[in-house]
Amino acid sequence: MKTHLLNTYAFNLRYANVLVEDLEEALMTQSPTKGLENHPAFTIGHLVSAAALTSKYLGGPYDLPPDWENLFRRQGPGDPRLPELDSSLYPEKEDLLKALADHHERVEKLILNLEEEAFMKPTKWRYTEHLPTMGGLLFFMCITHESMHLGQLAGWRRAMELPSALAKL
Repeated sequence: MKTHLLNTYAFNLRYANVLVEDLEEALMTQSPTKGLENHPAFTIGHLVSAAALTSKYLGGPYDLPPDWENLFRRQGPGDPRLPELDSSLYPEKEDLLKALADHHERVEKLILNLEEEAFMKPTKWRYTEHLPTMGGLLFFMCITHESMHLGQLAGWRRAMELPSALAKL
């Protein structure tokens, strides 16, 4: 189970990098239209915040800088806040990607240290009703949640008339 989870999590990280590698800094905070407000800077930063939270769920540190907390963390569906468009509020693309890679690495190490039985351990979190175990939580946070936001970023690219990033993998 760990191998499948970690391979897909690593794929998501590669895909995140490819989705933004050709973007100039000026594009990182642009939103092309209503419904695609999650611009690249927000999306990558939000995935960093999710990885920090996943680390916490696994007993590791939650070390999201306070200014990133407010900028990137959301309370899930129904949170009415939209990403800020002011580019001066966001870290540079390189810093966002480094933070994402660092947080991914931490989560990967924590998962590698999990005993297989831990995947079946009941866990209390936002979606306990649907995914009541640590395994469910991890597959959601590492695969489903990331893929959902990477898909939004792929849609953002198309709306910006940029080529498919998935074709580059």
